[in-house]
Amino acid sequence: MRVTKAQAQANRAHIVETASVLFRERGYDGVGIADLMAAAGFTHGGFYKHFASKADLMAEAATCGLTQSLDEYAGQDIVQFFDMYLSREHRDTRGTGCTLAALCADAARQPEAIKAAFAHGIEGMLAGVERSGKTLVDVDPQTRRAKMLDALAHAVGAVVLSRACPDDSPLADEILDACRTEVLAPLLPKAEG
Repeated sequence: MRVTKAQAQANRAHIVETASVLFRERGYDGVGIADLMAAAGFTHGGFYKHFASKADLMAEAATCGLTQSLDEYAGQDIVQFFDMYLSREHRDTRGTGCTLAALCADAARQPEAIKAAFAHGIEGMLAGVERSGKTLVDVDPQTRRAKMLDALAHAVGAVVLSRACPDDSPLADEILDACRTEVLAPLLPKAEG
C-alpha cells in the first residue's frame, strides 16, 4: 500500500517527536535507530526514507524539543518561569522537560548542525525569558541580556546537578530551592524600605 505525502509527513513528525522524548530520557548515545523506530511504531528499515542520518534526526528532534519547551513556558512571568523550571516536577520529567537541561552536555560533542539547533534554541529560550522578565525595566539591553543569560545558565545547570543526584536525595531538592532563590533575587525589583 502506497503512503500518501501527507501520511509520510505525519510519520516523519511522529518519529521526530518520539526521538525528542527518547533522546531527552536516554541521551543521544543511549538510543539506537532500531529502538527509536520500534518506539515510534515503525520498522528499522523505514528510517532512511525519512532521514539521511541519525545526526539529521538528532538536530530535528532538538529543535522539536526546544520548541515544545518554549511553547510550555510562553506567557509566564519571570517568577512563574523559574518556579516551574526549577521544580522537582521538571527535574523528574526528563523526557518531556527542557531539552537544554537534558542534552546540552551531549550536544557539545555532536556535529555542527546539532550545535546550531541548540544555539538557536538557547536564543529562543533566552528571548522567552527576557519577555517574561518585564521587571528589569531600568536596565540597558546589554545588561538585561547578560542577566538573563546568567539566570538561564544558572537554571539549566541547577536542573543538571539536581538530576545527577539520587532521586530521593535531599540534595537534589536543595539544589533546586537554593538556585531558584539565587536566580530570582537579582531579577526582581528591590523592595523599598
